[in-house]
Amino acid sequence: MTPAGAPRFARGSAKKSFAAFALFGRLDPADAAALAPLLRRRAFCAGRVLFQRGDPSNEALFVARGRLRVSVSSTEGREVAFRVAGPGETIGEIGVLDGRPRSADVCALSDGEALALSAADLARLLAARPSLALGVVAFLCARLREASEQLESVALKTVEARLARLLLRLAEASGPAGGRARLALRMTQSEVAALIGASRPKTSLAFGALVARGALRREGKALDCRLAALREIADA
Repeated sequence: MTPAGAPRFARGSAKKSFAAFALFGRLDPADAAALAPLLRRRAFCAGRVLFQRGDPSNEALFVARGRLRVSVSSTEGREVAFRVAGPGETIGEIGVLDGRPRSADVCALSDGEALALSAADLARLLAARPSLALGVVAFLCARLREASEQLESVALKTVEARLARLLLRLAEASGPAGGRARLALRMTQSEVAALIGASRPKTSLAFGALVARGALRREGKALDCRLAALREIADA
């Protein structure tokens, strides 16, 4: 039975993924029951800026549907995208945990929906259920590893290797796979280029190089990925 005040999920996929709220890791039934009444729905439409760098950090968002871009911009208008967050991912957690302003901009790439957890409710939840803090530590460690790998890629890797790493990460996030994975890449080449720190023309050439080397095959709007070949290119 849904706890009083808990969000009602119109889609089974959102309800299923709620058991694994990314900020805490896998939730047991008691933890899920404590968390559910604290979540509030936040609908967003494509192009909407959810928050900007420097804004107060008043809530973390769990993406239930749609895609959000996390980026920073310079005063000259140059933008660097850190990642594109899709269903099952958490954003805005850094400022909520350390109490400081937002460190990046978040813009919606599509219509969607998120579940919001306020900073005050998060603090009370961790105080009442300290076991959840272990999940938060693991989550932040994963974020740090991801940031280190992204910095390494931009500094040391070719555009082809950066693209291969991104595709591997997306394929792994979509679920278990054997030697191959079919990936529906729900982002434009410009968005991919921003994520790997390259220009759009160079990103287009990198896609072509991966196809020529047999690591990718286009199937309409999807990509058939040969994971071993992508790993070899990513590690080169």
